[in-house]
Amino acid sequence: MNLTEKDKQFIERLKDLVEQRILWIDRVAATPGYFVLRGNYGDHIAQRFGMTRQGVRWRFWRLFNDIYISAYTTIIFVERHFGSGLRQDALQIAQQRFNLRQEMLKDPFFREANEYRGKDQD
Repeated sequence: MNLTEKDKQFIERLKDLVEQRILWIDRVAATPGYFVLRGNYGDHIAQRFGMTRQGVRWRFWRLFNDIYISAYTTIIFVERHFGSGLRQDALQIAQQRFNLRQEMLKDPFFREANEYRGKDQD
């Protein structure tokens, strides 16, 4: 599953707030475990993210507990069947794709054709 532009902006804002120690991420030791965003009470959080507190919680859950964890679940499944020998190559390919996309985003023609372009697209 790919991240949307809104997801990327959310992660960047979240990173800033975590670095400022306004918010923090905890792992709940249940079975199965999951991540929880802490410190997200008050109107200042809604203002910082530009969405309701419930929207902040929903996007956090989707990104960290659905997308992030499911990516590792997929990796575990593939490596259980093929071993971890492909891991380093997969990481290099992923890094190359990421770098190529960053370079392409500098091109104004690509930005216009980018499906994630626009503030209201998700």
